[in-house]
Amino acid sequence: MSRRVPRSRAPLALILGATLTAPLALTAPAVAAGQYTVTALKFTVQAGGRTCTVDADLYRPAGVDRARPAPAVLATNGFGGSKSDGSTDAIGKAFAQRGYVSLIYSGLGFGRSGCLISLDDPTIDGVVASRLIDFLGGGRAADDGTKADFVTLDGPGDPRVGMAGGSYGGAVQLATAAVDQRVDALVPMITWNDLAYALDPNNAVGGAGVPGAFKWQWANGFYLIGEGQPLLEPNLDPSRINSLACLHFVTKACDTIRTLNSGRYPAKQTAELLSYARSVSPVSYLSRVKAPTLLVQGQADSLFNLNEATATYKTLKAQGTPTKMIWQSWGHSGGLTDPASGELNLAQGNLETSYVGRRILAWFDRYLRKQHVDTGPAFAYYRDWITDPGGTYATADRVPEPTRTLYLSGDGKLVDNRKKVARGSRTYTNWLIPTSHSESSLYGIIGLPDPAPYDTKGTYLGWTSEPLSRTTDVVGAPRATLKVVSPQAERIQHSADAADKLVLFAKLYDVAPDGTQTLVHRLVAPVRVPDVTRSFTVTLPGIVHRYEKGHRLRFVVAASDDAYFGNRGIKPVTVASAPEDTGVLRLPVIG
Repeated sequence: MSRRVPRSRAPLALILGATLTAPLALTAPAVAAGQYTVTALKFTVQAGGRTCTVDADLYRPAGVDRARPAPAVLATNGFGGSKSDGSTDAIGKAFAQRGYVSLIYSGLGFGRSGCLISLDDPTIDGVVASRLIDFLGGGRAADDGTKADFVTLDGPGDPRVGMAGGSYGGAVQLATAAVDQRVDALVPMITWNDLAYALDPNNAVGGAGVPGAFKWQWANGFYLIGEGQPLLEPNLDPSRINSLACLHFVTKACDTIRTLNSGRYPAKQTAELLSYARSVSPVSYLSRVKAPTLLVQGQADSLFNLNEATATYKTLKAQGTPTKMIWQSWGHSGGLTDPASGELNLAQGNLETSYVGRRILAWFDRYLRKQHVDTGPAFAYYRDWITDPGGTYATADRVPEPTRTLYLSGDGKLVDNRKKVARGSRTYTNWLIPTSHSESSLYGIIGLPDPAPYDTKGTYLGWTSEPLSRTTDVVGAPRATLKVVSPQAERIQHSADAADKLVLFAKLYDVAPDGTQTLVHRLVAPVRVPDVTRSFTVTLPGIVHRYEKGHRLRFVVAASDDAYFGNRGIKPVTVASAPEDTGVLRLPVIG
């Protein structure tokens, strides 16, 4: 059954920190511009060894037919959503109003679609999306016999198709492109590169195989959303039921969350955990992604930080996949429902007047409309210190690397010359409960206030610079090289359980002249030290931040953070400094 919808603005809100919308498109055909019909469709598919139904809506612009075909856009919901939620439905509307054939569907295990939640596994979720591309290419019909013979084709069964969306609806784009080379363009927004890093991050460079610190608030929030799907949207489809022990996820996903919640990292289970999380993540299959990709990542995002998109960007770029990246202001941790002035805000219908919106439009103009347009610079980033909406974004030909080095002095100062380092040592110790706070991860999503970040005296060490003599802009991921002494951690360094290794949290504050300190976007770098007897390097989450003249930089190493699982047992830590041997902090400073 179809319905005709008049032209209107289509807001694309995000839900539960899970998605993003990516409404983008181009000029609609001259015939009946902005009008379209919507047809509900079902597709029976094989996925993960099960037979299940995919629930979809087909948006067909008026005037589009076999004689006048149009490119297509395929999109699905964020985690916990469906084709009918405000954000996903709005994607279909936004594209259809601009002349695209849009196929919007509920992801596996969500809404009225069957099968289990499989974390955007390319062998399951990617294959299902590929079956929907078969439909758009005229190679298969929907369950009611509906066929699509009005999509632009690049060859028999090969539709001109792009994908758009964010978070859970972003990673599925990369998974689909890895298994189906017919995809012509991608716009993944605020999504992940490696779920092992996203949910259990270890920011130690070279710490491969060593688990991190479990991001328990984010992970369990989404786990409960997944397991509670039948309560959120009643559905007794048996293909959605796994077992009493693991209701709606694939078994390996439940095993992973249980291992992480146990607080233990036994060798065999940990290897399996890391292997599974990475197998369903872009990091494991990007080599097969050839579709031109515009990555959009949020600066306010502790779930999937800027390092995730940067890792994807560098991999795709190195292998020759056409790729560009934008760091926008908002992400899972802020600005989702109320973006800054001038930022992409589909509720206001500002695609053509926002920087990110124009870049997305150009991307689809180039790769779906095949128009010779400028798709913009390789890299762009949002500057929150610029008040003119027309100049909030700066551009560059590459992601900045650290350029300025500061040294950790034994007297707690952060100095710009090794000769200024005072000889000395300081010690902190952890408690059996967390004593530092960066964020309450889900508070921003559900609209609750979150206490300001803090650290408890005696459970952290800080190094503070002199007031800055000039404004300093940091754009990118800072790095710190540290050497710590922890006899208790060293004694159990070779325990069979990696949970016994030392955990610490590195972070960078901005201290104002009045002493007020700001943890930029509440971002921290959890580290499970690979070998406590050796120095190690930490990559902090990427930031875009202006340190004003007169402000001070403060680098902190804390024993805990209440958004993560930390140390098991008491492990005092000493950091010693001397001019010839001390820790260093490297900052990607612009200009």
